[in-house]
Amino acid sequence: MQFARINDVTIHYQIIGATGDKPVLVFVNSLGTDFRIWRDVIVRLAGDFAIVLYDKRGHGLSDLGQMPYTMEDHATDLAALLDLLAVKSAVICGLSVGGLIAQSLYQRRPDLVRALILSDTAHKIGTTASWDSRIAKVEAEGIEAIADGVLELWFTPAFRRPENIAFGGYRNMLIRQPVEGYVATCAALRDANFTEAAKRIAVPTVCIVGDHDGSTPPELVLSMAKLIPNARYEVIKDAGHIPCVEQPEALTAVIRFIDFALHGEKGP
Repeated sequence: MQFARINDVTIHYQIIGATGDKPVLVFVNSLGTDFRIWRDVIVRLAGDFAIVLYDKRGHGLSDLGQMPYTMEDHATDLAALLDLLAVKSAVICGLSVGGLIAQSLYQRRPDLVRALILSDTAHKIGTTASWDSRIAKVEAEGIEAIADGVLELWFTPAFRRPENIAFGGYRNMLIRQPVEGYVATCAALRDANFTEAAKRIAVPTVCIVGDHDGSTPPELVLSMAKLIPNARYEVIKDAGHIPCVEQPEALTAVIRFIDFALHGEKGP
């Protein structure tokens, strides 16, 4: 395990190196998860990219830090981590809140962003009322009180079947996240709005969504793609909000496509 002191928190991160002059691929995970969600994608990409993963503040093995959070706090953490690792320009792959962190990073430090992969995210997610309601519920009763409803949005019925032991593991991941970090990140999501900033994104961008995503439905992700100049839009079949878990091969194919696009090639 690797740890670094970043701003006011200790951040848990991992680097998977690559030989030669390979592009750097940075994964930013979703609300209520840690970077283990990317495992089945990483095993397919290791060696072709230099890979950076990390647990954002308030999640996984990273510290809570000062609360409440803003999306800019999360983006500043990522920028500082990339500076520490001497990463100059990277493909940033963000899922859900990770996609908003990626957009905020681009707004604040465009020098760090070579391309964006925005998975199951949007320029604006939810409403003030919906986030305030979730915050109040979690503060009063804990994450487990909302877990079943959240998991219905995250995964397809096929993945949620009782005999799928992996589903139980992801439920454990959700309910074992620190309540304070979860709530603080909900507040950051509530207050984030990149509607105007999305129109100024000038790097290659692909917007991805699972066809069964209940948290950021396809029509919402498509609306973001239409804001971003020349953005590509991809729907992944038989996936909910977390395609990297349910359909890692399909997500890997999209990631490889944007790598080819950066080199002016059509891809396989």
